[in-house]
Amino acid sequence: MAGIKGKNTQPELLLRRGLHRLGFRFRLHCAGLPGHPDICLKKYNAVIFVHGCYWHRHPNCRFASTPKSRADFWQSKFVANVARDHRNQYLLKNAGWRVAIVWECALRSGRSNSTISEVANWLHSEKTALVLGERDATEQAN
Repeated sequence: MAGIKGKNTQPELLLRRGLHRLGFRFRLHCAGLPGHPDICLKKYNAVIFVHGCYWHRHPNCRFASTPKSRADFWQSKFVANVARDHRNQYLLKNAGWRVAIVWECALRSGRSNSTISEVANWLHSEKTALVLGERDATEQAN
């Protein structure tokens, strides 16, 4: 577990490269914001989190498995991760930020270009929230 990275993961790098190629400029891992968002676009008043399906418990995702050993430990860890994610999103929205969640499964197997395009379209829109995943590519207007 010590070798698992929290920053600069492959899905995050893929999204960053795509957004940069489209002309977006951003800051990384904004330390002054709740949850240290992976990508911060001040010009668009938007932040993007690239969530790993396993660690952040993507609902109904095939990549969000639960280990059989030490089930109580893992369950409490996952519950704490999800609660922290919700708290950080709430704080960001209340501070006036637009929040996007891009699940790692949305950047797998040839879907990355469409996912990057959807994020770019969202940045140019007035919508306050976006959630993109393999099964739940949905936009939220709350």
